[in-house]
Amino acid sequence: MGTLEPGRTLRIESLCKHYSTGQIPIREALNRLSSDSLVARQDQRGFLVAPTSVEALEELTKTRCWLEGIALRESIARRTKAWEESVVRAHYRLFTTPRSLRTKVYCANPEWERLHRESHLTLISNCGSRWMLDFCAQLADHTNRYRQIAFHQVYPRRNDQDGHLPIMQAALASHAEKTASLLNARLRFTLDTILEQGKLLQEVPALAPRSRTVNRPKPPGIHKGAYSGAS
Repeated sequence: MGTLEPGRTLRIESLCKHYSTGQIPIREALNRLSSDSLVARQDQRGFLVAPTSVEALEELTKTRCWLEGIALRESIARRTKAWEESVVRAHYRLFTTPRSLRTKVYCANPEWERLHRESHLTLISNCGSRWMLDFCAQLADHTNRYRQIAFHQVYPRRNDQDGHLPIMQAALASHAEKTASLLNARLRFTLDTILEQGKLLQEVPALAPRSRTVNRPKPPGIHKGAYSGAS
């Protein structure tokens, strides 16, 4: 959620206190998160919040366009009534949920974030490949981190719900190439918006994501200087 800025040290003692647990489960969690490149591990420095960069975000977006485009085409080709109903239901839930908890200052709505992720994954959920879905979910998590870092101070003035409507309509009409094109344009628009708003992106090399999906604990906002508006 962008609660801790890129490069911030994750101290074992502070994490143990925040989660009221011992060092062993905390270290295991950090090791698993490092395999997804959400946490970086460096010699003599311990664990850090993974760095960010414009180049890494552009590569991330390009990869999402490739993989989600394939998964979307496969989902449409294998379409079922149950899948169509799930797509409509996911979009309706997203459309009827406010994105920000505040009107003037962006404050991420956890429910909107959950439904936004769900709406994207529902579109490709019928592709027939668990591996593909895991990869796409991991990439979506990384994109969401960039979004939160970029938007934590500036409210993104755009209607995300309406932007997803043409994608849903094209998918339900079985227009696979049009749907994939609209999805790619949407992902690229998100990239452009992040780059426009994201003054806090650190220009340091980011680690390439690895293909492993894990359960991710909520980042604790317990250090001095941690973001408060995007938690």
